[in-house]
Amino acid sequence: MPPKPDNYLVWSILVTLFCCLPFGIVAIVKSCAVDSAYNSGNAELAQQEAAAAKKWCLIGLVCGLVVAALYTALIAIIGPNLTCC
Repeated sequence: MPPKPDNYLVWSILVTLFCCLPFGIVAIVKSCAVDSAYNSGNAELAQQEAAAAKKWCLIGLVCGLVVAALYTALIAIIGPNLTCC
């Protein structure tokens, strides 16, 4: 049996906490599926689940960075124009 692929669980948790909650949760589920598939003897499925977990981590990271950049740009544009009372 080939070695167990990386399950990207740490990355999934970090994406969930700091970037994008929905995509991070999907990544966590896919990360857990890597271990389940490998322990059941299905190395090919484990590799596919690892690739899916990595994909969802990257999607969540990119979405989180885009939202942070848009928020920063919005604050930079309209922030100085806001007046109180």
